[in-house]
Amino acid sequence: MQSSNGRPRGGGSGHESPAENHEGHDLTPAEGTGKVRYHDPWYDALASGWGESDGAGVPVAEVPAARREDEARAMRAADVYREVQRSAAFQEVRGRYLRFVVPATVVFFTWYVAYVVTATTAPGFMARPVAGAVNVGMVGGLGQFLTTFLLTWAYARHARLRRDRAALELRWDTQELTRGIRGGTS
Repeated sequence: MQSSNGRPRGGGSGHESPAENHEGHDLTPAEGTGKVRYHDPWYDALASGWGESDGAGVPVAEVPAARREDEARAMRAADVYREVQRSAAFQEVRGRYLRFVVPATVVFFTWYVAYVVTATTAPGFMARPVAGAVNVGMVGGLGQFLTTFLLTWAYARHARLRRDRAALELRWDTQELTRGIRGGTS
């Protein structure tokens, strides 16, 4: 059986029906030939798309005009985002973010590595009982969970109090600037 663009399909022995070969796909009779035609837009699409003809023997235009306009709009929108990125407000929001995240990450990673290294190099210390069956290793492991939750809470609080309002204003300003480029309210 051949696809709608003339390429051979399948590698079967020829005794199976098209329905067996292509279960769940659209099979329709081809116009005027009486043969079943298999419609698969993924298979029938050209792989490269460049320099191919559109079926009438005329090469397809390199880039449609609408696409060039969209790319020009995208370039202008990219300029807006670059301008926002260079703004003092954006730098302030980013600085607040980094001033929290970098130290918090370093502290938490150090605490995590210290726990793992201690657990592997000093098993006797980690097995020392604290209260009943609870030992130092259990307390340290539970401390890992506790610090994870505390760090998450601290990050959310810091974002809410120090960054969210400024980031929302930046987002609003950016949307207003790009809306002007798109030429409407869409």
